[in-house]
Amino acid sequence: MKNLLIIAYYFPPSGGPGVQRVLKHVKYLPEFGWQPIVLTVSNGQFPAVDESLLSQLTESTIVVRTHIYEPYDLYRIFTGRKKGAIDVNVIKKENQKLSFKDKVAEFIRATFFIPDARTAWRITANKAIKRIQKQYKIDAVYSSSPPYTCSLIARKFKRLYNVPWIAGFRDPWRGFLTAPKRWFLPDMFDIRMERSVFTEADAIECAWEGIIKDALGKYPLLKKDKFEHVPNGFDSSDFPKVEKKDNEKFTITYSGSMYGRRNPASFFEAIEILIKDGELKTEELHLRFVGRFGAEVEEMFRNASFRDSIEIISYIPHSESIKLLLQSDALLLVVDEAKESEEIVPGKVYEYIGVMKPIIAIAPNESAIAKLMLETRSGKVAHQSDVAGIADIIKEYYEQWKNKNWTYSPDLELIKTYERKEAAKKLAQILDNLTVNSG
Repeated sequence: MKNLLIIAYYFPPSGGPGVQRVLKHVKYLPEFGWQPIVLTVSNGQFPAVDESLLSQLTESTIVVRTHIYEPYDLYRIFTGRKKGAIDVNVIKKENQKLSFKDKVAEFIRATFFIPDARTAWRITANKAIKRIQKQYKIDAVYSSSPPYTCSLIARKFKRLYNVPWIAGFRDPWRGFLTAPKRWFLPDMFDIRMERSVFTEADAIECAWEGIIKDALGKYPLLKKDKFEHVPNGFDSSDFPKVEKKDNEKFTITYSGSMYGRRNPASFFEAIEILIKDGELKTEELHLRFVGRFGAEVEEMFRNASFRDSIEIISYIPHSESIKLLLQSDALLLVVDEAKESEEIVPGKVYEYIGVMKPIIAIAPNESAIAKLMLETRSGKVAHQSDVAGIADIIKEYYEQWKNKNWTYSPDLELIKTYERKEAAKKLAQILDNLTVNSG
């Protein structure tokens, strides 16, 4: 059994989709000859907390937690926001008008927190990696980003001990949806960090192919063969046993966060049209939204003419959210309307595919999501601007529910390849190749 140091900010008790990828790597890597030693934070500020995920860690899982100096605490004091999980309403949206305090906070974030607001973790993490190497003799290191600070900690380990390093990315680095707009000097530092990580890492593992395109577009001299696409997935062992029964109402479930450009506006407009045209009865409709929602999305819920058909459920344990997916007739997926929309593949889409319920995907027609829907036969796609197209999908699934005549027939063999265990196996193969070559 070889020892793998995994550097990850998001790790149980952190909840949300960002934690699942690393958690499942940790769960399944030992089956393929790699013992994970996880370096994470002891006091992180997470979008959600899910204590139930701690039960997925075995007694043999080694987790080292170090203190992080979180600037978000100072941000709260400065802006007068309450303490607790990170609120989606503090995430900057495109074209959003900011208060003077928020503008100052955003300037400070863009100028001093490079590559991100977790940069102070390097203070304690860089000390911890020396103790970890002395105690466990690490054979390889894997970093999970964002936050991109994890990549810099792994880079430090690589420089100190010259062991193979896989830099893992769930999202692109500079210029992505949530990245701050920096002025030229901090941007130069950020570019230098990003380029050094892509250059010095022995392999770069990406959750979706658009991340690879983004990196090679910025730095065309990078070696293409060091990039590996290891898609997200689902873990069928997480799926609870649910009694199969027909819902009294046509039930559509959305799971995850919604704010800014990821909102149900087009979906709601399509529902309004169907109700107005007599194609859909509100008394037969149950729309379930599970997760965290921005103030503007909550306003959409309140203003909908069919608001009595809407159920809002705040963040719940992961297993409970899967249960609700399994008890649905159809699932709603909304991809952010942005320049990256064609490439974005949210991690939760694989869980949607895994529970095998028809998916209403609001995304570009020529996109990675559309390709995935077509290949797996998991659902249908319409663009945000195509309200009539969205309405047609809803109407089709509604009529199939009403007539109890589902035509949904997913590609079961292809869907099995998206099991989390398969992703861990692929990561282990990359690690094996790197350690053999370095040896």
